Amino acid sequence: MRVEHFRRKTPEEIDLMRAAGAVLGACLAHLASITRPGLTALDLDREAETFIRDHRCVPGFLGYDGFPNSLCVSVNEEVVHGIPRASRVLRDGDLVALDCGLILDGWWADSGLSVACGQASPDVARLIDVTREALERGIAAARPGNHIGDIGHAVQAYAEAQGYSLVREYVGHGIGRNMHEPPQVPNYGQPGSGNLLKPGYVLAIEPMVNAGRAQVRVLDDEWTVVTVDGRLSCYFEHTVAITEDGPEVLPMRPAHATATAPV
Repeated sequence: MRVEHFRRKTPEEIDLMRAAGAVLGACLAHLASITRPGLTALDLDREAETFIRDHRCVPGFLGYDGFPNSLCVSVNEEVVHGIPRASRVLRDGDLVALDCGLILDGWWADSGLSVACGQASPDVARLIDVTREALERGIAAARPGNHIGDIGHAVQAYAEAQGYSLVREYVGHGIGRNMHEPPQVPNYGQPGSGNLLKPGYVLAIEPMVNAGRAQVRVLDDEWTVVTVDGRLSCYFEHTVAITEDGPEVLPMRPAHATATAPV
C-alpha cells in the first residue's frame, strides 16, 4: 500500500468539522426514522436537502461531479451511489443504504448507514449487524501509531470471517475542506502498511460488505454501483478524527438509527 501525503487538521479545524458532523448525524438519524414501505427514494432525498438547508448547511453531494441529488439511496443489490428516483418505491424488507454529505462553513462531513425498511429478514438483519460491527472495528484501529492498513485489515478480517466479501473498487478517504482528500482508506489491507496515523488526521471510513461475491458493476446511469451476482450489499460510513486519545466519530447519531426503520 502506497503512502500518501495529507495535512493534519488543527484542533480548531476539527471543532468546525465536529459541528458539520453533528448536523449530518442528526440528518441521517431523521432519515432512518422515517424510512418505511411506500416511501420513494426521491422522498428521502428531498427530506435530506430540506434538513440540510434548514440547518444552514450546503448539500455537498448535489452537483458533485455531476451527481443530481443531495442523498445517495442504494437498495438491496445496489452497493453505493444510488440515484434517488420517484420510481424507486421502498418495499417491506428492503435493505436501504443512505449516504449523505454536507458542508458547513467550508468544512465537509460525510457519513452513511443502512436500515431495514419495515420487517427485516434474518439475512438482511445479519448483514446490517456485521457491516456495522466491521465499521466499529475499523474505527477502533484508527489510533495514533497504527497505519492505514490496520484499519482495512480490521474491517476485512471481521467481515470475511462472517462469510461475507468486501468491495475493493471503492474505498474510504481523507476529508476536510474537500470531500475527497488523501489518503485512500481501503476496507482491506495488511497491518502496518500505508500511512502512519497521527493526531489531526480526519478520515472517512466506509465498509461496503457483500453477501455474495465482491465484484461490482456500474449501471447505465453511470452512478449506481450494484453487485454482479445480484445479492445484497450493505454500507456504513463515519467521518473519524484521530486524536491523542484515539478515534473520535464526528457525525454522532443515536444508536437506534442504524438498526431498523419503522413500518
